[in-house]
Amino acid sequence: MMMNKKRPPVVFLPCVRVSVVVFLVLVCFKPSLGDQKLRFGRDGEFKILQVADMHYADGKTTPCEDVLPTQVAGCSDLNTTAFVNRMILAEKPDLIVFTGDNIFGFDATDAAKSLNAAFAPAIASNIPWVAVLGNHDQESTLSREGVMKHIVTLKNTLSQVNPPEAHIIDGFGNYNLEIGGVEGSSFKNKSVLNLYFLDSGDYSTVPAIGGYGWIKPSQQLWFERTSAKLRREYMSKPAAQKAPAPGLAYFHIPLPEFASFDSSNFTGVKQEGISSASVNSGFFTTMVAAGDVKAVFTGHDHVNDFCGQLTGIQLCYAGGFGYHAYGKAGWERRARVVVASLEKLEKGGWGAVKSIKTWKRLDDAHLTAVDGQVLWSKSSSGRFLLYDICHSLAQRFLSCPRN
Repeated sequence: MMMNKKRPPVVFLPCVRVSVVVFLVLVCFKPSLGDQKLRFGRDGEFKILQVADMHYADGKTTPCEDVLPTQVAGCSDLNTTAFVNRMILAEKPDLIVFTGDNIFGFDATDAAKSLNAAFAPAIASNIPWVAVLGNHDQESTLSREGVMKHIVTLKNTLSQVNPPEAHIIDGFGNYNLEIGGVEGSSFKNKSVLNLYFLDSGDYSTVPAIGGYGWIKPSQQLWFERTSAKLRREYMSKPAAQKAPAPGLAYFHIPLPEFASFDSSNFTGVKQEGISSASVNSGFFTTMVAAGDVKAVFTGHDHVNDFCGQLTGIQLCYAGGFGYHAYGKAGWERRARVVVASLEKLEKGGWGAVKSIKTWKRLDDAHLTAVDGQVLWSKSSSGRFLLYDICHSLAQRFLSCPRN
């Protein structure tokens, strides 16, 4: 089956041979995290691992796509599982975010079993995790709503089907998470980093419009109201702040604005067209107007992995993760890591978010880290602090595990 995507025009309106024994994980039912408050650690950092496009199907019987001839034998969904495990061990994230096409429904015999297996490493890690839907998750034995309802029953997930306060909202998997300041600091009761998760849909449901889905007005209204509420709370007493807390948005299908860049103004690579919706629903403008979102993270286009800044917002791909997904032979599967760091106060303790940095790791022999960059800085309004990021990454990766 061809897995490449059609590229509708926009109208404005390695497979590494891993000798790892993969154990089956008994998937228990939620809740184990309950209403646990996510917050920055005492090291002043909060780390997010993004996993895009696993395309998980039926495990060891599911073959890999677009790998080198020497890598085909024995390559399956289990290579994807092994990569998730390697990333968790190497980065020890505070939150894992799966940004859609978690399973490749056409090849998944039983959607629930495939979802359980796809998320098993995150479940076993006891690290909080969340997921949004892509355009392929619903193509097996569960509807789009059914997939999201299954996800929220799984252990250690903070995913939601939809926000309880939004009585009418399109899609399934629109919700937000608030990341609190360090326990014991003046920011302990404030959300210093806000995460927005949205269902970018699958395919257009409007007969006259072809192509992929988009973020609808009802979702944008929910985002606007949520963002406004969070901005008011952050800029109110106690410890009132002069500007909103930074926000990050995660969804599957890229916005048309991802096509705004060329090799001169992004970090990473662009190896295929931007497969956004064929109409522009205006969500980018909505985020710019809200003023708090500093970066957007998507998947969908597997061999794009760049970040580019437009009107104060970084638009970032993760790069393809899964082995049963189209890719490029010899171009390693990869994952994106984001770290938000707090400001160290003169009298000790931690303040607000000072910077947000990112890099990617490749599924090669050394989990090589590439393309380190500052996405946003409180002091520089997003300008890259080259010395700071180079120094930070050098210190971090000198001790990288050698697998």
